Amino acid sequence: MAATQESLYAEIDLDLSWSERELPERERTKHVHRLHPYLGKFIPQLVEELFRRYVPARGRVLDPFAGSGTTLVQALESGRDSVGVDIASFNCLLMGVKTARYDPFALEHDLRDALRRLPDAEPTKPSAYVRTWYASPAAEQLLAFRGLAADYEHADVLRVVLARAARSARLTTHFDLDFPRVPQRDPYWCHKHKRECRPVEHADHFLRRYTLDTLARLKEFGRVRTRREAMILHGDARELDLPGRFDAVVTSPPYPGLIDYHEQHRYAYELLGLDDLRERELGAAARGTSRAALAAYVEGVAAVLERCAGMLKRGAPLAIVVNDRRGLYPEILERAGLRLDARHRRHVNRRTGRRAGEYFEDVLVARRA
Repeated sequence: MAATQESLYAEIDLDLSWSERELPERERTKHVHRLHPYLGKFIPQLVEELFRRYVPARGRVLDPFAGSGTTLVQALESGRDSVGVDIASFNCLLMGVKTARYDPFALEHDLRDALRRLPDAEPTKPSAYVRTWYASPAAEQLLAFRGLAADYEHADVLRVVLARAARSARLTTHFDLDFPRVPQRDPYWCHKHKRECRPVEHADHFLRRYTLDTLARLKEFGRVRTRREAMILHGDARELDLPGRFDAVVTSPPYPGLIDYHEQHRYAYELLGLDDLRERELGAAARGTSRAALAAYVEGVAAVLERCAGMLKRGAPLAIVVNDRRGLYPEILERAGLRLDARHRRHVNRRTGRRAGEYFEDVLVARRA
C-alpha cells in the first residue's frame, strides 16, 4: 500500500524544506550564486541551516565535491574557513572567481574597459566546435572577448563572463540550453516564449549584460563576506593532500548517471582550453547506471568519504545531501567506516534556478564508527 501524502510529509524536516513563496528564485540565487548556471547545486539556505546545526561558529568545513562552490561561499558569508575540492577545472575556475577578494574599483575598471575595447578587438581563429555551435557574428565577438581577457588582472572574472555568454549565444532553442543535441539554424516554435523564435546571431549583448551583472554580484558579495579564507583544490579528493583538521564535512556528491557534469559546460572547456578530466568524475552520466557503473560509484564515493573522515576532529560530523533512490548509501557509509547518526528528509520544490519539478532528498549525518 502506497504511503499517504500525510505520512510522507510527517517525515519531512520543515527547517530544511522551503516553498516557492518562502524562498523565491532571487533568494536561492543571491549574489555570486548566480554568476553562472550550474545544474544540480544545492541552495545556499540549505547550507546555512546545516552550518547552524553542525559546524561551530568560526569553524572549518570541508567539501570534497565542491561543484560550483555553494559551501565555500556560505562559509565565507557565515564566518567560517573552508576547503573545497573538485576534479572539474571549470568548477575550480568558477569557485575561484566567486570566493576571491577584490578591490571593487580595480575590478570595475577592468570589466568596463574590456567592454569598451570589445567593438575594436580582433577575434582569434575559431575551432571546429565554435564554427558548429555559433553564428559567425557571435563567434567573432566571443573570440574577441577571449583575446581581451588575458590583458587584465581580473582575467578569470572575464573568462567566467565569457563562459556564461557562450552558453546563451549557442545555436540552440531557448528551451534547451542545458544539453542541446544539434545546432538549431532555422526559425522554430519556442515552447518557452510561445511564439516563433530565431537562433541567436550575436553575443555582444550577452557579454555586456553578464559583465555588468557579474560586477554587481561580486560587489554585493564583497559587502556581506567575512575575512575568513576559502581554499580551492583542483583534483581527486581520494589523492590530494587535505590540509589540516576540520570541524565538519558538508557536501553533496554527484548522483550516479543523472547529470553529465562535464557536458553541461562543454562550451567553457572548448573556448577556454581547460583540462578535461571527465573520465575520472564520479557518477559521470556517460557511464550510465549499469551494475559496474554503480559499483564504481559506490567504491569511489566511499573512498572519498573515508579519506575526509580521517581529516575530521574527533566526533565531527559529515552532512551529506543525497537523493539515494537506488539505496547505495548504506553500503557507501559502511565501506567508509561511518555510522549513520541521523537522516533528515527534505522536500525539494526546485533545487536551483527556475527549473520546474519537485522531489525528496535526504541529509545523511554520519560520524566515524
